[in-house]
Amino acid sequence: MSHSLDLGRAASGKRRLKDLLLQSDNRKCADCGAPDPKWASANIGVFICLKCCGVHRSLGTHISKVLSVTLDEWSDEEVDSMMEVGGNSSANSIYEAFIPEGFRKPGPDSGHDERTKFIRAKYELQEFLKPSLRITSGKSVSLQSSVSRKIIDSFRSQSTQSKSNSEGMVEFIGLLKVKVIRGINLAIRDMMTSDPYVVLNLGQQTVQTTIIKSNLNPIWNEELMLSVPQDFGPVKLKVFDYDTFSADDIMGEAEIDIQPLITSAMAFGDPEMFGDMQIGKWLKSHDNALKEDSIINIAHGKVKQEVSIKLQNVESGDIDLELEWLALDQ
Repeated sequence: MSHSLDLGRAASGKRRLKDLLLQSDNRKCADCGAPDPKWASANIGVFICLKCCGVHRSLGTHISKVLSVTLDEWSDEEVDSMMEVGGNSSANSIYEAFIPEGFRKPGPDSGHDERTKFIRAKYELQEFLKPSLRITSGKSVSLQSSVSRKIIDSFRSQSTQSKSNSEGMVEFIGLLKVKVIRGINLAIRDMMTSDPYVVLNLGQQTVQTTIIKSNLNPIWNEELMLSVPQDFGPVKLKVFDYDTFSADDIMGEAEIDIQPLITSAMAFGDPEMFGDMQIGKWLKSHDNALKEDSIINIAHGKVKQEVSIKLQNVESGDIDLELEWLALDQ
């Protein structure tokens, strides 16, 4: 009886995979456009041709786990992974989101060197991702497959809500401890100074620091805690000037992308198993408020990230923070 059930599950998985392959966007190789691909990268979620398959295999299974659609046995988890991504169009909308202007993808007849250069840039070096989603680490062997999953998940979570959320229930994946360290050269909102405080918002949660009177370079060193929902977005930060008799004036704002921190933390698992080491980065770019690249480290068994933010929509002001990721079992 058990053998019959196993055969039934295997047949069902093959049918689901075949149906996915028959979709129009999956009838061409995700990397070079060659027709009728018969191979797939199970952890990335794309269908690829034989020539690109060879390059994917050379990257190693920690980056791309290649399987034949027709010849290899697929686990339920591998089929589910392909179905979740949805195929080539969905994956390429992420991995090819920022291909430089004038850059030409390889075609079906491109040589091995051109094909290798593109595929490595796309998946291993992640050069075409949105800059704030890129993860760099010396421990790529265990990172890459998890990075691929989390990148896909981050985009999908923005466009679809889980069933539990639609019923008014929020599922949390961990805790974020934010240490608001200091403000630097904050804007004047009173006669000669300001009375600043910081407000953080994530989903439906709002937390804030104490008010520091008459100080444009305040030192808070306050720890604020936020629960991180499954469909999390950026942490929104605002600085206000406290006024006794009127509405508080805003002194700047910024968004903090916590995706790199969470991706790195989840890829490594229990941080207490590792010594002190760098495990990732949130890169400074024109589309974020970072003053400099933000480093993610394991330090004394904890995953931490130092962040220096230049406040937006204001004449001056910076905020220094330290983020720490706490898994639910911590």
